Amino acid sequence: QVQLMESGGGSVEVGGSLRLSCVASGDTSSSFYWGWFRQAPGKKREGVAATYTGGKTQTYSDSVRGRAILSQDNAKNTLYLQLDNLKPEDTAMYYCAADWDYSDYLTRPTFWGQGTQVTVSS
Repeated sequence: QVQLMESGGGSVEVGGSLRLSCVASGDTSSSFYWGWFRQAPGKKREGVAATYTGGKTQTYSDSVRGRAILSQDNAKNTLYLQLDNLKPEDTAMYYCAADWDYSDYLTRPTFWGQGTQVTVSS
């Protein structure tokens, strides 16, 4: 089992920045895929960014590419998502998710955090 705990959400104005954090605990001895999803009210869940604890490959959705940077501190089992130039459409609940299998991660990650709210106002 992997437990995930997010933090760093908040309310910002358009053009602002936030850094979200996700701390993993539990069975983190094996490498796994992890990243961020988001869901706004009335909208489908969207994968935002993902990476692998055992490597440097990163993927980003078109909606945040160029405005988001993933980084991870393996010593602290922490994943960061830096979001810059925030837009109102970035408003959503952001969830950290993880899975040992990439296909499962893309479709239905096994492990989820409780979420952190990001609200962007104009």
